[in-house]
Amino acid sequence: MAIASAQQEVIEKAKAARLAAREMGVLPTSAKDRALLAMAQALIGRQHFVLEANSADVRAARDAGLSEALIDRLLLSEKRIAGMAAGLREVAGLPDPVGEVIEGWRRPNGLQIFKVRVPLGVVGMIYESRPNVTVDAAGLCIKAGNAVILRGGSEALQSNVALVRVIAEAAHGAGVPKGALQLIETAERAAAQQLMRLNEHVDVLIPRGGEGLIRAVVDNATVPVIETGVGNCHVYVDEFADLEMAERIVINAKCQRPGVCNACETLLVHQAVAPEFLRGVGPLLVEQGVELRGCPRTREIVPGAHEATEQDWRTEYLDLILAVRVVDSFEQALAHIADYGTRHSEAIVTRDYERAQRFVELVDAAAVYVNASTRFTDGGEFGLGAEIGISTQKLHARGPMGLRELTTYKYIVRGAGQIRS
Repeated sequence: MAIASAQQEVIEKAKAARLAAREMGVLPTSAKDRALLAMAQALIGRQHFVLEANSADVRAARDAGLSEALIDRLLLSEKRIAGMAAGLREVAGLPDPVGEVIEGWRRPNGLQIFKVRVPLGVVGMIYESRPNVTVDAAGLCIKAGNAVILRGGSEALQSNVALVRVIAEAAHGAGVPKGALQLIETAERAAAQQLMRLNEHVDVLIPRGGEGLIRAVVDNATVPVIETGVGNCHVYVDEFADLEMAERIVINAKCQRPGVCNACETLLVHQAVAPEFLRGVGPLLVEQGVELRGCPRTREIVPGAHEATEQDWRTEYLDLILAVRVVDSFEQALAHIADYGTRHSEAIVTRDYERAQRFVELVDAAAVYVNASTRFTDGGEFGLGAEIGISTQKLHARGPMGLRELTTYKYIVRGAGQIRS
C-alpha cells in the first residue's frame, strides 16, 4: 500500500471513529453488554476462521526466525480463543463506569457540583505480536463507551484482520455504531505515524509492546500518550526468605510465560542465602531451558552461568534468559531495582514482616509483591476482567488498565439562576 493511501485509510477511519464516539458515549449499558456477549459468541462460532489466519502469521514468524517466546505471544489456539471469549463475558458482567458520580457537593450559593465519569472518546492502540490484545482492547473500550482504532504489528496482521472482522460484525449487529471498532489494515509505518498526530480525531494513544515501540510513540506522537508495558521485573530473595517458596516463585515468574511484560528478568539474591538457594534453583531453571547470566559470585556458585554485562541488568529479554546478581544487603537490592527497574512489577520473598513493609514502601513500581510471582500483574488476575495495557507512568492511570482507566470525568453544575458577582 502506498504511503498516501495508508495515511488516508487512517484519516478516514479516525473520522468514522469520532462520529461513532458520540453515540458510544450515551449507549446504554444493556446495549454494550449485549454487544460484548455477541462478540464472545462470534469468536467461538468462527474460531476456525481465526485460527486459519493465525496459522499463516505463525508460519511467517517461524520463517522470519522469531524466537519461540515471541511466537508464543503470537500463537492462538482453541483454548486461547475460549479465554478471550471468557474475558469478554467477564467484562460484560462488570459494572459500567460511565455515568458514575465520583463525588458531589453543594456550594454556599446553592450550586450543586457533581464529578461524573465519562468515556475518553476515541482511543488509539498501537501494539505488537499478541492478537488477544485486539479483543481485550475492543471489549474494554466498548464497555467504557469509547470508540477504538487498533493498529497491531505486522507479524499478527492476518490474525487481527480476522478477529476484527468477526467481533466488529457481531458488535454492530448488537447495536454498536459502525466505526466504533476500527483496525488499520496495513503494516506501513506511515499509518502509525499518521495515527500519532490526529489530535482532532483521537483523544489518547496507548502503545503496548517492547521498549522500541513505546519509545517511538512517546517521541513522535502529538496525541496524548499513556505509556505502558516495558517490564524489567525483579524478584529479590531476601536473607529471611522461605527458600522453597522462593524457588517456586522464581521458576513461575521466569518460566510460566517468558515472553510477557510481567515475567521476571532479573533475580537478586541476598549473599547470606545465595549459595544454598542458587545451587538449588539454578539447575531447575536450566532444566526449563533458561540461560543464566550472572555476576561473578553467581558464576562461582552456578558454574554454567554466562557472564552478565551491564546491559543485561537493563534488558527486558521476553525470552528464557535470566540475569542473576548476588547482593550484599537489602539496601543494595533496593538500589539495583531503583537503577535498573522500569516501574512495572517488583517482588520480594521474605518471612520478615518489617523487611516486607520497607520493600513495599520504598520500591517505586506499579505493582509491588510480597511472597508472590510478578506474573499476577494482569487485568484478569486483578479482577478487572481484562486489561488494555499496564501503565508504568503515574498520570491518569497506573498498573493494569481496566474500565475505569478508560474513562475521564467532567463536572456537572446544577443551579437555579445563580450568577457570579
